[in-house]
Amino acid sequence: MCMADVAPEGERMSGQDNSSQLRSVLPFEAEPAAVRDLRRAVRGQLMAWSLPAFTEEAELAVSELAANVIKHVGRGSAATLVLEAAAGRLRIELHDRSFRVPVLGSAACDDECGRGLHLLAGMAIDWGTLLTATGKAVWCELSAGPELHRRRAERAEAALTHYRRDLGAPLLASRSTQILEESATDLIADLLHWVTARGGDPDGLLDRAQMHFEAEVA
Repeated sequence: MCMADVAPEGERMSGQDNSSQLRSVLPFEAEPAAVRDLRRAVRGQLMAWSLPAFTEEAELAVSELAANVIKHVGRGSAATLVLEAAAGRLRIELHDRSFRVPVLGSAACDDECGRGLHLLAGMAIDWGTLLTATGKAVWCELSAGPELHRRRAERAEAALTHYRRDLGAPLLASRSTQILEESATDLIADLLHWVTARGGDPDGLLDRAQMHFEAEVA
C-alpha cells in the first residue's frame, strides 16, 4: 500500500498559503489489517517529505480515524485518507461514505462515545467534520511549530506528576529545574530498566529518542 502524490487542489489548510503544498491520497477498505498498512504508509510519506516531526501524532490520528470508520461505518467499507502538508502544518482527512457526523461527548465518556475524538481534539490544533457529496470527511491539523513543543512539554510534566505520585513523593508544586531534572532522570532510568527486562536495547532506545528530539527541534 503506497500513497500517491497528486497536484495541490484549492485552498484547504486553514489560514495557510498553499503555494508549496504537498498532497497525497490513499483509498483503502476499512479493515483492521488496513490500519497497520495506513500507519506504515503515513510514516513513509512523511519521511519522503522530510517531515519526521509529524510521524508519531500523525500515525496515532490516522489509527483513531480509521478505527472509527471500521466501528461506525462498517468493516470493508470504502474510505480515503488524504494528507496535506504546507507551512509547518499537516492536515489529515479521512473520507467515508456515511453522512453520520461524529459527536464529541463528555470528558468522562468511554470508548463507546468517542474516546478517539477526545484524543484527536487533545493533540490537534484544529479539527472538524465536512459533509461531502458522497458522505463526510473528518479532519485534523497538526503543527510542528511551537504548539508541538508545548504539547510535548505538557505531556512530560503530566507523566512526571503521576510518576512522583506513584512513588509517594510530593507533587511538583515547585518549578525548580533541579527537582524536575532529578525526577525526569529517575523516570528515564526506570524506563531503561523496563526495556532491559523485556530483552530490549536501552542504548538503542536512548539513541532513537535523541534522534526524534533533534528532528523535531530542527
